[in-house]
Amino acid sequence: MKILIVGYFTETSKSNIARHFPEDWDIVIVPPGKEMLHHIEDCQVIIPEHIKVDRSLLSMAKKLKLVQTGAGFDNVDIDTCTQLGIWAANAAGVNAQAVAEHVMALLLSYYKNIPFLDAFMKNRTDANHLDYVGSELKGKTIGIIGLGAIGKKVAEFCRVFDMNVLAYARNAVVQSDGFVKMTDFDNLVSASDIVSVHIPLNQQTKQLINKAVFKKMKNTTLFINTARGGIVNERDLIDALKNGDISGACLDVFESEPLPTDSELRSLGNVILTPHTAGMPDGLKFHKKRYDFFVNNIKHVENGEEPESKLNQLFNMQYKGGMTK
Repeated sequence: MKILIVGYFTETSKSNIARHFPEDWDIVIVPPGKEMLHHIEDCQVIIPEHIKVDRSLLSMAKKLKLVQTGAGFDNVDIDTCTQLGIWAANAAGVNAQAVAEHVMALLLSYYKNIPFLDAFMKNRTDANHLDYVGSELKGKTIGIIGLGAIGKKVAEFCRVFDMNVLAYARNAVVQSDGFVKMTDFDNLVSASDIVSVHIPLNQQTKQLINKAVFKKMKNTTLFINTARGGIVNERDLIDALKNGDISGACLDVFESEPLPTDSELRSLGNVILTPHTAGMPDGLKFHKKRYDFFVNNIKHVENGEEPESKLNQLFNMQYKGGMTK
């Protein structure tokens, strides 16, 4: 069986990934481009990290049975997968713990000035020149946009820090539990000291966070995005940071990835950046739990079963079951 993984990986990452699959599977890890097109025709599974899986690509994949993504699947044409009898599945919730921990690490780094203080110490600057402003998390209000697996885990962590939690769920009715208070979108962004985004990118959420939204926030608000860069109008975010409409930002995702080297975000002192690694804590581009899930899900499809966390439904007339090795 041939598994095609498309993305930018170091040799160490490739080795870590390949070791997680059965030895008799053919694991091909390539960057986007011509080499990918060479392998797409005869692979049974594709795991797309940095490409759009659209109709033109799917039409070339004559033996494809499964498109397996991580938590996000905005890069996959689900309708075309269904039309062609190809399963599409994500790994919902697998990275929830990792991403939520990353959110808390960003929160603490920002309010405890960890990047600044680390640089201060390593630059051997005279202690008399030390000057900074920080804060405790206790008593602060965090507004969580999206209360799925990750959002709920962030709320749990914030409970430990004695924070107040507001939440907004766009497409679901979620009951307040006495600690998390459900509210509307406008109230959340205007009342929160911290706004953290945990929703998928789709037509309804694209650039949901824009100039008008930043204007509603307090000028002391910290904005955190570990979901998808396209949910935010990045130009509006940069302007809000430069104009003092908000206090700062912690970002793991961007409109264009990898983040361009000339991006203004890299030069702003009130921003903490990480390179879309929140969901991959075990090493560069690697998360053991994620690949364990991938292997098990591929085995489901190999055996003619439905995959877990399926994004579409195939019928017997479309899906013949099993895989040809």
